[in-house]
Amino acid sequence: MFKIGKPKGLYAARQLRKNRRRFRWSKSKYKRKKLKLKQKVDPLEGAPQALGIVLQKVGRESKQPNSAIRKCVRVQLKKNGKTITAFLPGVHY
Repeated sequence: MFKIGKPKGLYAARQLRKNRRRFRWSKSKYKRKKLKLKQKVDPLEGAPQALGIVLQKVGRESKQPNSAIRKCVRVQLKKNGKTITAFLPGVHY
């Protein structure tokens, strides 16, 4: 009887590499990175900052148990035309 497992031996490198490449797709971090799922969902497309045009000022009420009106703005991004809501920290209008 022989054990079934990883290929071992002097000429097993090709098979080991092939298996490693195939089983990478079962790892969720690798799959998300290769399919670029973060960039598809992210309106800034991976950039830390983006330029935009302010469309309107918005006051957002905070959730329980806090009570405040958070100052936000609706912004249309120049790079792709998407409209997002951005929070303005330290702004009192």
